[in-house]
This record gives sequence, structure tokens and C-alpha cells, in this order.
Amino acid sequence: QVQLVESGGGLVQAGGSLRLSCAASGIIFSINRMAWYRQALGKQRELVASITSGGIPNYADSVKGRFTISRDNAKNTMYLQMNSLKSEDTAVYYCNAARMEKGTVLDDYWGQGTQVTVSS
Repeated sequence: QVQLVESGGGLVQAGGSLRLSCAASGIIFSINRMAWYRQALGKQRELVASITSGGIPNYADSVKGRFTISRDNAKNTMYLQMNSLKSEDTAVYYCNAARMEKGTVLDDYWGQGTQVTVSS
């Protein structure tokens, strides 16, 4: 089992910044991809950014150039630096950890979510 705890959400004005953290614990040696998802009210959950165990990032088009995903393997922690925030970034942000093989998710785990609210 893997436990994920997010922190860093809050209320920020448009154009501002926030940094989310996701601390992982448990049986994490098999995890080879971590990601941030978000779900806005009334919408489906969407992938925001992901990062492989080797540190290769991938971003949704809507956040490219504004968000940066990173991980500190020594601390078992993943981060999402969010800059130039827009009202449309308002959502609950979820941390995800997955064991993947050839592009297929074999196991995955979710954090409890942290609310990000951007006021315009």
C-alpha cells in the first residue's frame, strides 16, 4: 500500500502562485510514475502533470509554461509549482502514484485532495 498526503492548497488571486506538495509513504519502491490531477466542480477529473521515476515531466496543454512538476526522491515527495494562476485553475488537486508497465496502469493510489481556489 502507498499513502499520499497533499498540502499547499489555498486561496490566491489571479496571477499569483501556489506550491503543492505530495508526501508518499508505504511500499513505494514499485511506483514509477507520479502525477497531479484536478477536478473542478461539475467536471471530470483531468491530468495536470506527471513525472516518471527518472524525472521526465509531462504537462497538460492548459498548464504548460505556468506549472512545474518535480520530485525529491530522497524525501519521497512530489511538488507542483503553479504560477500565473487563472480562475479556471480552481479545482481540487489530487496526487496520484502509479505502477505502470508499457503504458498501462497496474496499480495506482490517490491522495485525499487539496482545494485550490483562484479569485479573479
